[in-house]
Amino acid sequence: MSRSFYVTTPIYYVNDVPHIGHAYTTLAGDVLARYRRIQGDNVFFLTGTDEHGQKVEKAANSAGETPLELADRVMKRFQALWEKLNVSHTDFIRTTQERHKQGVADIFSQLIKQDDIYLGEYEDWYCTPCETFWTETQLNEGKCPDCNRLVDKLKEESYFFRMSAYQERLLAHIDANPDFIQPKSKRNEIVAFVKEGLRDLSVSRTTFNWGIPVPGNEKHVIYVWFDALTNYITALGYPDRTGNFKTFWPVDVHLIGKDILRFHAVYWPTFLMAAGLPLPKKVFAHGWWTVEGQKMSKSLQNVVEPNMLIDRYGVDAVRYFLLREVPFGLDGDFSHSALVNRINSDLANDLGNLLNRSTAMICKYFDCQLPSCGPMSDLDTAYREKSVAMVQSVDSLMSELAFSKALQSIWEVISAGNKYIDETAPWTLAKDPAQKERLGTVMYCLAESQRLVYSLLAAFMPSTAEKGLCYLGTEFPPTADSLSWGKLTGGTKIIKAEALFPRIEEKGE
Repeated sequence: MSRSFYVTTPIYYVNDVPHIGHAYTTLAGDVLARYRRIQGDNVFFLTGTDEHGQKVEKAANSAGETPLELADRVMKRFQALWEKLNVSHTDFIRTTQERHKQGVADIFSQLIKQDDIYLGEYEDWYCTPCETFWTETQLNEGKCPDCNRLVDKLKEESYFFRMSAYQERLLAHIDANPDFIQPKSKRNEIVAFVKEGLRDLSVSRTTFNWGIPVPGNEKHVIYVWFDALTNYITALGYPDRTGNFKTFWPVDVHLIGKDILRFHAVYWPTFLMAAGLPLPKKVFAHGWWTVEGQKMSKSLQNVVEPNMLIDRYGVDAVRYFLLREVPFGLDGDFSHSALVNRINSDLANDLGNLLNRSTAMICKYFDCQLPSCGPMSDLDTAYREKSVAMVQSVDSLMSELAFSKALQSIWEVISAGNKYIDETAPWTLAKDPAQKERLGTVMYCLAESQRLVYSLLAAFMPSTAEKGLCYLGTEFPPTADSLSWGKLTGGTKIIKAEALFPRIEEKGE
């Protein structure tokens, strides 16, 4: 019986244009989802858009359209980008959908009934861009500590969630589940924050209308973070606890940027505790991308636009670069020269060149028919063992979300393949008819090792992997069963490979 696996990205705010940061999180989710499918798991991969709140209402008003018109327009940009990036999500949720609104209203009503949400009055400093209230002491020289913009003093009637009641329970959960918040540095940060003391959280607003009304008191709309976080269960059909909810909840991993960690590692778990629902198994906060050493910002006009990157370099090169360049969880720096360097060295020289050389020799020496594997020398055995070990290594690294290390592990086998050709010197073996069987074994080992390489790359670079496996005469997509040595058989038709990644000659940026 297949295991279920549930992975989510944050839902992206429609007041934004999709940039490299959005692409990064979504790609990580896609690679994880594709990898688990190869392993035979029943996968649910969720992404979507967060469409309520004061910022959207303000932006729509200034653009002369309704908030829903703005949301409809921007949401399509995200959907189009995911299609272009070859993202294989199961579902795309919008917080303006009826299924979501009903689920949010249901959980809010439940918490009111239990007195976990109560009506009170709120007075504090409010940052509209961050949609967050701050106390006087939290302000940074009178400005929002997160975005450094000016804040407004707001006093309004508000519903409050008794977050303070869940402080000790949350700390106990974090303590009992070391993998709950990752990486470890982020876990320590959250523990310190919670130990400072959790206050009850304002979970409604009366100063604007664009949101889900509080059930039974429609002058209030539900706070955008309470609304947004609930998407992870409403997409599974909640409040119906059968079907997808029963199959996939609790989530295996919420992938998020580090700027929204507190909402996912403090607010969301306490909402779920109050609702009597299981907590996520893992919340993983990745780092931010800078651009040539500078923070991305509209004012600097250095926001990296993913559509442009794909048009210029190709989708799989972009997918590879984003997950190979930086260990997942750390901050990374983007530059065109680093991307071009990865394409030329890793993709053209290493990956493409090995396939090109191997298939050309099989076609030249064996008329494009894969020879059978004969007796193996120590050299062949070592190459085979390295290839087999790669499969195990990638599996354990993927469970840690160590994408760059998993790719590194695959590239070690690619490098070993190029070295194996130099050491076995097939062109010399081909000159001696008595060495025909030995030559056949070498060709077999080369093809079989690369079949394993492309089977694993199917999660990272699906189009490239499909081409590679096609040249090697084997099926796409790979399965868990195909990840063991010896699946290629003698007589398989091999196709001479075209260049997978032509080198890029830079004419100076």
